[in-house]
Amino acid sequence: MQIAAIAAIRRGSDVIVVAPTGSGKTEAALLPVLESLQQSNQLGIQVLYITPLRALNRDMVERIKRLVIFTKLTVAVRHGDTPPSERRKQAAVPPSVLITTPETLQAILPGKIMQRHLRGVQFVIIDEVHQFAHDRRGIQLTIGLQRLRRIAEHDFRRIGLSATVGHPEAIAAVFGGEKPLTVLQSNLEKQYEYRLEWPRPIDKDFEAARDLYITPEAAAGLSAIDDSLDESRSSLVFVNARPLAELLGSRLAMVRQDVAVHHGSLPREERTRVEAGFKAGEIRGLVCTSTLELGIDVGTVDQVVQYNSPRQVTSLIQRVGR
Repeated sequence: MQIAAIAAIRRGSDVIVVAPTGSGKTEAALLPVLESLQQSNQLGIQVLYITPLRALNRDMVERIKRLVIFTKLTVAVRHGDTPPSERRKQAAVPPSVLITTPETLQAILPGKIMQRHLRGVQFVIIDEVHQFAHDRRGIQLTIGLQRLRRIAEHDFRRIGLSATVGHPEAIAAVFGGEKPLTVLQSNLEKQYEYRLEWPRPIDKDFEAARDLYITPEAAAGLSAIDDSLDESRSSLVFVNARPLAELLGSRLAMVRQDVAVHHGSLPREERTRVEAGFKAGEIRGLVCTSTLELGIDVGTVDQVVQYNSPRQVTSLIQRVGR
């Protein structure tokens, strides 16, 4: 898949790369793009890298910086939390690669200075493009790309990166502009072992329920997760809402010390600390929301636990793919 993607991008094709999480599709898109940028020596913003989450933006800026460390290319991130000083810096000296979200793209397009910097954009890379396919953010992104096309001096290349989905051609048609993206689908198959559990309270759960002031059913679920964490070196425990992540994380912390919580409302420093601890093996279980459903690099994951039913089948597939 990587060889095919790199070759297609080098040929000038607009593509959507469909592959499981952790298969290297991000590097397969970035390497030929950065190679092209290095050869062109063009000024201004040359690549727009669009992601669905600010947390993913932060992860991507560090990954791309590592790729361009020995070049003259620069990379920066722009979203709602970007300090005014950094915005002024980007206006004065635009980065080669700007990482942003659909909402921020719409916000920067009217600015005359940013319009001037965006005229020479050569590539737009849409990460986790399947996340935009069926909601209003996808419509917003499509409109933003059309507005960008009016600003740009020439048509830009479009590259989509997607997890394994059942309808990549439909996604390719939506975000390809006047011509659909060419679908490059990986045949890589990961081996998974699935287990569905519905814990019923036993004697120890009734005792734990009294000690923790929770229902026996909740205690049984807590015990099941605790046992599952002992079965692997690193586990992601997905929940559907931030309050539930905090609640479950605090309850698990009462019975073990090697757990932490991760979601988008945490301060950046706390998220960074937790991610580093998980990578280092200091944190064995990470209770998280959809922020870790996508391609944020947290190292090796041996087990994924979905607490309660996921909202969508695609979310479950994406989470298991971690």
